[in-house]
Amino acid sequence: MDYSFNVYNKLAESGIVMAIDHYLSQKRGTPVIICIGSDLAIGDSLGPICGTLLNERKTSNVFVYGTLKSTVTAKEARYINDFLRETHPESPVIAIDAAVGDAGDIGLIKVIANGVKPGAGANKKFPRVGDVGIMGIVAEKSLFNYSLLNLTRLNLVYKMADIIAGAVATYTAPHNLEQVI
Repeated sequence: MDYSFNVYNKLAESGIVMAIDHYLSQKRGTPVIICIGSDLAIGDSLGPICGTLLNERKTSNVFVYGTLKSTVTAKEARYINDFLRETHPESPVIAIDAAVGDAGDIGLIKVIANGVKPGAGANKKFPRVGDVGIMGIVAEKSLFNYSLLNLTRLNLVYKMADIIAGAVATYTAPHNLEQVI
């Protein structure tokens, strides 16, 4: 079962925290956050903005990969899983990425089991990343994917990133991790 939260729902952040907890309740270890995307296109910048916001919120007890300063793109996904298995073998991985969907789904934040498939909206075939995936639907899926690159509102992407970063920061707060670990 996937969980979906509208960006304009005041309870979205707490709902995301509960969804993450539901999926990671059986996992042990400090979570690792992988924020996938690029700062070269507004629609694809959700992940790096989340990573930057998480670093600014001083989530020092977790590792965050993918920020505006140092992005992790979908092309690197094939190497990310090996890196994470070697570097953080016991840690659950929360993967954050932008997504495209139906016109009515724009503004939804989805929390799903088994991570995300980076680049799927651009018909790329990259491996799945993460134990839990958080996807923000930022644009309508189109044949040419121009909407993802050119017609996405930065305000929407930033608002979604702020909600996701707030939820992940809350989930990974030291007092919450004591209950999880």
